Amino acid sequence: MPTFVLTRRAALAALGAFALPPVGVALAQSTFHIRDIVVDVRAEVGDPTVTWLQQDLPGAIAQALGAYYAPGDRNGATLVARIDYIYLGPSSGGTGPAGASQDTIKGALVVRGPRGGEDVPLRAISFYYPMAVDQALPEQAYHDRVTALAQAFAGWVPRELGLA
Repeated sequence: MPTFVLTRRAALAALGAFALPPVGVALAQSTFHIRDIVVDVRAEVGDPTVTWLQQDLPGAIAQALGAYYAPGDRNGATLVARIDYIYLGPSSGGTGPAGASQDTIKGALVVRGPRGGEDVPLRAISFYYPMAVDQALPEQAYHDRVTALAQAFAGWVPRELGLA
């Protein structure tokens, strides 16, 4: 009858395997942080739209990143949100759900720092539902549409960066 002999080296190796966390857990607990968010609007749109995006998008991305956003972290990376294309559908409505008009934003995310510098393409869509008050306040309506696009774009950031 064979007997099982456990050497001291095998015993230490077995105990060491229990002490190490699985690889997936180690990556999930990494100290990756974004220290700064920069918005680079390259789309050919007018000034108020560019200004609204530059005001709204960094805050929306910071909120979406949650704990991964650490302003001023010396070891953190800079996230550049490059906006290449913005389309606001007709103000009178469209063929979307319940007569909504489809607004689209396309661009890319570039992480500069310890995690790399690769472009990650990103496209987001939001829907605009026309209201009577929008005729009296058209600039506010357009600002709200750009804010909705910024929030839709930001909502995809963690997933596209592999953080969610």
